[in-house]
Amino acid sequence: MKLRKLTAILLCVFILAGIMSAAAYAEEDKPFYLVLGDSIGYGSGLGNSREAVYGKIVSDTNGYDYANDAIPGHTTQALLGRLEEASVKEHVAKADIISISIGGNNFLLGDLPRLLFNLLVLDDTAQAESIIEGFHKDFEEIITTIHTLNPDAVILMQTQYNPQTGHIGEAYQTALDLLNETIRNCAEENPGEFEIVELASVLTPDDIAQDGIHPNVKGNEKIAAAVLAKLAELGLGENTEPVITTPGTDIKVPAMFTFPLRLYGDFLYFLGTIKRALPF
Repeated sequence: MKLRKLTAILLCVFILAGIMSAAAYAEEDKPFYLVLGDSIGYGSGLGNSREAVYGKIVSDTNGYDYANDAIPGHTTQALLGRLEEASVKEHVAKADIISISIGGNNFLLGDLPRLLFNLLVLDDTAQAESIIEGFHKDFEEIITTIHTLNPDAVILMQTQYNPQTGHIGEAYQTALDLLNETIRNCAEENPGEFEIVELASVLTPDDIAQDGIHPNVKGNEKIAAAVLAKLAELGLGENTEPVITTPGTDIKVPAMFTFPLRLYGDFLYFLGTIKRALPF
């Protein structure tokens, strides 16, 4: 009788140990999803960015482990510096999937008033093309650095959407067309190095926060859907419908903070119209 009880106890112990081992293995086996880049990746258009940014939605939907190392205001040069930090290098080294949003601040922080003047008044793209040359060089170095740290990581690079309308939107579009064309050309020239998540045609003005730059709640959900669709295409997930565990909240920005930029764009367009009408 005692032998049978002992056998039953040992059997229970073995079964429990097996269940715990399987659970531990399943936990370790979860893909690790990392977001790098700028304020778009950070979720600056949201009041609760840590809980509702698109990276969190993607990780919640597919059951990934997740980290977000994006920093508002970062350019490609800043991201290269970020990739030298020990904590970020550690995340990159263990990541299975890495989403990148970068490039917009190369324009926004690269003497934007003069850039807009050149595009809207002078029809001159030289400054924009110079910024793109720097972006191209940095971006290739970013991809190389990531693959050096982690040769097996799947990299998802997002194209840039146009957050503006009106005449400012026209200038933005000229610059963003150059940027997105460069991203697509890099993908063609370096097949297999990274995948493109197309956002340029996905987000509309309704998806932009009141600051006139960042995706709002709806925009983040659209980005998440685009990323999930790409992951499903790559066989890295089956879900394409975002699972929202924490509803997002939109930031509130007074119109007075965004009005001057639109006014400046209208003024530059007016100057450009006069210039084009002159006989010399």
